[in-house]
Amino acid sequence: MSYTGKLIGALLGLYLFRHPFGMLLGIAVGHLWDSGMLSMARAQAPPRSFLAPLFGLAGAIAKSDGRVSEPEIAATENLMARIQLNADQREEAIARFNAGKQPGFAVHLAIADLKAWAGGRRDLAFLLLDMLLDIVYAEGELTAPKLGIVRKLCWSLGVHERELSALAAMKGYGFAGHRGAYEQPHRAPSAPSGPDPYAVLGLEPEASEREIKRAYRKLISQHHPDKLGDVPEELKRRAEERAREINAAYEKIRAERGIK
Repeated sequence: MSYTGKLIGALLGLYLFRHPFGMLLGIAVGHLWDSGMLSMARAQAPPRSFLAPLFGLAGAIAKSDGRVSEPEIAATENLMARIQLNADQREEAIARFNAGKQPGFAVHLAIADLKAWAGGRRDLAFLLLDMLLDIVYAEGELTAPKLGIVRKLCWSLGVHERELSALAAMKGYGFAGHRGAYEQPHRAPSAPSGPDPYAVLGLEPEASEREIKRAYRKLISQHHPDKLGDVPEELKRRAEERAREINAAYEKIRAERGIK
């Protein structure tokens, strides 16, 4: 058994605090060092990049309802292009996508890594979901196995299903059913007027003026691009597009209802 960490910790604790309590605290920290627990904590630190868990989860989503289809592969390739991966990052993304397709892939660990990367920030959580939705809907519908994975991710990130429904509406995906339910999901038909503004805000047409204003303020705060920090430029542009879509939906509802 090593006592080096305890000895150094005791001396540092006594020197820094000038009190026996400091020495005891130093011994405790030194014990963690000697036992290797601090190095284990460093090894288990949250991932610095979202790429590996994101593309691993993308592979698991694509494979969850059977064979990985050409549209799902194309959607994954498009995502790699959108976020402008370099050659090494692209190679890693492909490797993780292929790993995600394997039967033993640990979906819960990939979700935990994405949660750690987001760090409780809802703007980053929405970015992760935004990147995955095109793969989720690549075949035109949200099947039960895919829904199961998406629900687990949303629960881990603290995103309600109504919020996911609003995000999907902004991307042109619609949900049939009451209050954003997921029964009989479908691709929303294109229309000159654009997406339903109430769906964009995650609301029902019967929502009150107070509910509309509250939903708008909450969404515009969550999707504000200035809060994103160090993320790929394409993701910042997408956040700016979402902010514009939220503003457009709110202004359309205001004009229709005469809201000041």
